[in-house]
Amino acid sequence: MDATVTLKATTTEPAVTLAAIGQGSWYMGEGLAPRRDEVRAIQQGLDLGLTLVDTAEMYADGGAEEVVGEALKGRREQAFLVSKVYPWNAGKRSAIQACEDSLQRLGTDYLDMYLLHWPGGIALEETLSAFEQLRLDGKIKRFAVSNFDHDELQLWHYLSGQDTAVNQVLYHLGSRGIEHSLRPWQRQQDIVTMGYCPLAQGGRLQRDLMTHPELQAIANELNISVPQLLLAWAIRPIDGKRDLIAIPKAVQPQHVQQNADALNIKLNSDVLARLDAAFPAPKRKTHLDIV
Repeated sequence: MDATVTLKATTTEPAVTLAAIGQGSWYMGEGLAPRRDEVRAIQQGLDLGLTLVDTAEMYADGGAEEVVGEALKGRREQAFLVSKVYPWNAGKRSAIQACEDSLQRLGTDYLDMYLLHWPGGIALEETLSAFEQLRLDGKIKRFAVSNFDHDELQLWHYLSGQDTAVNQVLYHLGSRGIEHSLRPWQRQQDIVTMGYCPLAQGGRLQRDLMTHPELQAIANELNISVPQLLLAWAIRPIDGKRDLIAIPKAVQPQHVQQNADALNIKLNSDVLARLDAAFPAPKRKTHLDIV
């Protein structure tokens, strides 16, 4: 498996290399699937090398963190664990309390990365102060952001002393707005993109890509599924470098396996050209697509 992405070194942590596909947990802990199946899916993903596990205090009001915590019992060191704080909990004291609550639900004493879930009304300087304290106390190793557009990310990056590891944003073949200005700037600054909803499950530009004739035709030719095609496209190298980690959620064993297998799918230039023709990249700046 050579489909990996490297998070740059920070002032406190060395660079770390991760599989380009991780595991999401949005909608886990809500009773949509048996809890034991959700736990087993995360553990299966770890067994298959999908070591980044993403969650948030928002998901099922902490229920997803509890599912993840159960899955990681006795296996914490195998995972790169990410969680996120609500914007209104991102104050100097409230962010510390929110992180401690997340740690308790997750059954761990540290996070590998802690994200501000989206920009809010609390000054970024205050949030960064809390994150720095959490890092100093050993409760988080890295900090990052989610749903930040170009201008917001530039400010955060400047204020953070260029220690920002990641920007987690919606990204899939049918929603390519970040390719115009946000993602190129992130690449210049060595900020990795984490792509949520990589299977086109959400966003203002949501489309039913699973039944799109061209995607079905390409998938059939490659003997893969449409979801695997979408994942392979999302994590494709650009100018020889991978800089995006996709975080699909899966519960069924066959879906977890298919996600892991997508790491080994290489799309040639002809396939990429066909996908570009069907879903062109934007030619101008667009509003950041979110869920």
